[in-house]
Amino acid sequence: MPTEYRTKRKIEFADTDMAGIVHFTRFFVFMESAEHEFLRSLGTSVATEWDGNKIGWPRLVASCEYLSPLRFEDEVDIRLWVSKKGTKSLTYQFHFTHQEIDIARGEITTVCCITNPGEKLRAIPIPDFIADQISCPS
Repeated sequence: MPTEYRTKRKIEFADTDMAGIVHFTRFFVFMESAEHEFLRSLGTSVATEWDGNKIGWPRLVASCEYLSPLRFEDEVDIRLWVSKKGTKSLTYQFHFTHQEIDIARGEITTVCCITNPGEKLRAIPIPDFIADQISCPS
């Protein structure tokens, strides 16, 4: 069974455009927020320290397909799951629904990196304390 995380978000006025629907860019913010919540649920963060180094998760790929609009004060259900776990990377899938209507589908691939200030980013294997908590389809 893939590692899955579910959350909800109430659409705020600042999320909408002049047409009164959620601006397409906000879905990337929603995906990132869900990812942060997911990592916190594992006892870590998108920015953490490990073995004397700062670790972060830069993006390699981010995409979103829009199926139906959301409006101010709608509540959106966000489902995140890990569809691929590499040695150094994770690929997340996102499914957005409102009242059981498909709203959007997204994907983010991110890589585990040393992000020490003043140093070049370096991809590293996902630390065991994180990787051991994540399962996904083979």
